[in-house]
Amino acid sequence: MTLGTGDDLTAGSEIDLRPILIVTGLVQEARIAAGPGMAVICSSSSPTQLRALLTVMDPETIRGVISFGVAGGLDPTLRSGDVVVATEVLAGDARWAAGLALGDDLIEKLTSGRRRVVRGCLAGAEEVVAGLSCKAALHSETGAAAVDMESHIAAAYAAEAGLPFAALRVISDPAHRALPALARAAIKPNGRIDVATILRGVARNPATVHALVSTGIDFNRALRSLRGCRDYLLGSEGLVLETV
Repeated sequence: MTLGTGDDLTAGSEIDLRPILIVTGLVQEARIAAGPGMAVICSSSSPTQLRALLTVMDPETIRGVISFGVAGGLDPTLRSGDVVVATEVLAGDARWAAGLALGDDLIEKLTSGRRRVVRGCLAGAEEVVAGLSCKAALHSETGAAAVDMESHIAAAYAAEAGLPFAALRVISDPAHRALPALARAAIKPNGRIDVATILRGVARNPATVHALVSTGIDFNRALRSLRGCRDYLLGSEGLVLETV
C-alpha cells in the first residue's frame, strides 16, 4: 500500500524537492505520516510485503528514509506513548546507524503533552515479539529500547541505496505488558482490526476482555503521541535527516 506522495516546493530555493520515504507497518501509522513531502508505504505488518514494496521503489526518486510508527517496548522504564529516536537498528548480527538532527529545543517540543523522548537502539524482528519473556530476552541480548518489524528492513534498503536513514518509534505495548494472542490474530493483512474476530474471541473467552482493553488504551495513547511527532518529520524546525 502506498499513501501520501507529495512535493515540498519552495520557490527559488535549491533544496532537494524529492520526498522522504516514510516506512510504516499499519494503516493508522501511514495515515498519520501522509502529507506533502512524504512518500509513505505501509507493509500491513508483513516483512515480506515491505521488502516487495521496496523492491519496486526507485531510490533515485527519494532523498532519505524514515521508519515511523509504533513499537513494542523492551526497556522496562518506557511506557506507552514514549518516543524512541533510534541511534541504530539491529537485527541478528547486522547493525545500521540511524541519524536525526535532534536538538534540545526539538526534544522539549516533542516532550510536551507528556511524551518522553529517548535516544536508543531499535531491534528488528520478522514476527511480533509479544510475550513478556521474549521481550525480556531480546532486551537482555541486544540492549534495545524497542522492537518493530519494519525498521531493520528500511535501514537495509537505505544502506544499499546510499540514502540517509532515521527511525522514530512510539511505544505501544510496553515491556511489562504481553500483547494478547487475540489482538495479534485480529490484525487483517491491510493492517486494520477485524472486529468480528475480536468479538468471537471474547465470546469464547470473556477473561480476555481486560487484556484487550488495556492493549487498546496503550495503542490509542501511542497513536496520539505519534500524531504529535508528525509535524516534526519535515519543515524548518523538523527532524532533519543526517548522513551517518
